[in-house]
Amino acid sequence: MAVFLPNGSTAAIAGSYDAPIIFTAITNATEAVVSSAGHDLDVGDFVEVTSGWARLNNRIARIKTVTTDSFVLEKINTLNAARFIPGSGGGSVRKILTWVPVSQVTESSKSGGDQQNVTYSFLEEDDEHQIPTSKSPLSFTLTMADDPELPHNDVLLEADDDKKPRAVRVNLASGGVIAYNAYASFDNVPTMTKNNIMAVTAVFAVVAKFIRYAA
Repeated sequence: MAVFLPNGSTAAIAGSYDAPIIFTAITNATEAVVSSAGHDLDVGDFVEVTSGWARLNNRIARIKTVTTDSFVLEKINTLNAARFIPGSGGGSVRKILTWVPVSQVTESSKSGGDQQNVTYSFLEEDDEHQIPTSKSPLSFTLTMADDPELPHNDVLLEADDDKKPRAVRVNLASGGVIAYNAYASFDNVPTMTKNNIMAVTAVFAVVAKFIRYAA
């Protein structure tokens, strides 16, 4: 049992990506093994996955181990063959080359991710029942002290303009990393409230399940 404070945690957004690396096969395993001849990935790299498997598509994963022609996606469990149909998960990965710090964050807040349910009742019953279905879309907001000279401004403005998802990485002060893939919307018009610092906000609409890794 443990409790943690977020104080000292840092965030970063992907600044650039390498060209897509095609993979020809991916296994059903507790940690997926990907076949890709002559890839140039190293242990610890983060990649964005494009896959025929919808549950894997768009996720940000870390490389756990590598051989010349294969690599393992850490904590990507594809063992369930009903969800991950064998032979249909091919695609590509893009290595994240650079990370741009998102600095001077004063607050991080989360919304969405709530469990949705379908409610039903049979004609002969007096009571209703619920079955869990999907979860509502998840987003998080970073509030930052305004400084237009910081490098994250250009990346966030570009992401806001091109409407393409970017990898987001949160390095927890307590140890560990949370990796998201999200569309970024950046409001660079600062708030101006007397006796409060000027601040801007970035909202990240998450497009695939996040993964939490050990340090």
